[in-house]
Amino acid sequence: MPTRKPTAPVIEPDSQSPIYRLKADFFRLLGHPVRVRVLELLRDGEQTVGDLQAALDLDSGGTSQHLTTMRRQGILESRKAGTNVYYRVKDPRTFQLLAVAREILTTQLEETRTLLGDLTAAPTTTRKTRR
Repeated sequence: MPTRKPTAPVIEPDSQSPIYRLKADFFRLLGHPVRVRVLELLRDGEQTVGDLQAALDLDSGGTSQHLTTMRRQGILESRKAGTNVYYRVKDPRTFQLLAVAREILTTQLEETRTLLGDLTAAPTTTRKTRR
């Protein structure tokens, strides 16, 4: 009689698992356009709060709030040098994530453009009205 190999139990994912909440929090943090812009601005290296504020065209309170939130969540790191505070991205893989997001969005836009082109090129039929 052949013996059966033991199989691993099937475990249903728990949507309330801490890892899912952490991932959701991470993406929620990136869900604000200013925060995505901050990351793009920091792609070439650290910048001062003043430089970021000028590039973002925000007041100091708004800039500081976003930077503090991102630092507390572990996305950014900061250091103080004299009177300046410098921010940088903690994990360079963040830029890979942004690049993948850009690729996905570009593909979606291209598909939409193709669909619109197909709709524009499709012959239209006119319906005769009854009198």
